[in-house]
Amino acid sequence: MKRFLVLTSLMSGILFSAHAQLFPNNPELNDNKGRLFVYWGWNIAWYTHSDISFAGSDYHFKLYDVVAKDKPTAFDAGIYFNPEKATIPQYNFRIGFFINDHYSLSIGTDHMKYVMQSGQTVKISGKIENSGTTYDGTYYENDFVVAPDFLLFEHTDGLNYPNIELRRSDCLLGIKKVRLNTIAGLGIGILYPKTNTTLLGKERYDAFHLAGYGFDALVGLNAEFFKHFFIQTELKGGYINMPEIRTTKSKSDFAKQSFFFAQYNVVFGYAFSIKRKDK
Repeated sequence: MKRFLVLTSLMSGILFSAHAQLFPNNPELNDNKGRLFVYWGWNIAWYTHSDISFAGSDYHFKLYDVVAKDKPTAFDAGIYFNPEKATIPQYNFRIGFFINDHYSLSIGTDHMKYVMQSGQTVKISGKIENSGTTYDGTYYENDFVVAPDFLLFEHTDGLNYPNIELRRSDCLLGIKKVRLNTIAGLGIGILYPKTNTTLLGKERYDAFHLAGYGFDALVGLNAEFFKHFFIQTELKGGYINMPEIRTTKSKSDFAKQSFFFAQYNVVFGYAFSIKRKDK
């Protein structure tokens, strides 16, 4: 973890330094101070393999190198553009404020979905006792098929990452009412998933809970029209650590995992100035 934090700090300095040097200040095109922006859009996501540990009164075991995928909703205008169903797809929401011509502070949430793949073969270590299933026993790095009657494990409503980000924006090109901007940013946040779990025949559990924290970095391209409307694409990556994942109604049952993630985002937004104009 310490190595990750050091690496993140170094990459942060390199990222912002390189971005500032590649896109030098142009006061006429980088007039952002005092602007407020808000956006909404959608994402697809990827996750590294993850070791997942499960613990309870009668069991403690670890599954190694578990494979999981996202779960994007098939495009349907009646879902994606319906305010009542807007939170069904994997989405991104953000609101921010430019503290000067280049830097903005923003808060938002990344709603991803994480689905452990059933039927995969992994290694398992640990002990399961008195579960009333055929899985009772002691394991030490045994090959193990993760069957649906053993475990269903999803953050599908979802893998929610509320976060705060510092971003730098630079105008790459300005033509009449169109402006093309580059973006680079860093963020930190919490994980507040709704984890859908069925474990060892126990009653299904699915509730929001504070599970951990995350870090992220991103680069993006922003196309702005008429000084207000914009379309933005982002490549985002980060680290998630969740040491307190609720798995059943009993507070003594929990899981923990950590992994890296990547996102590709497409968002639509609106920006406006709230600073006073000089007379």
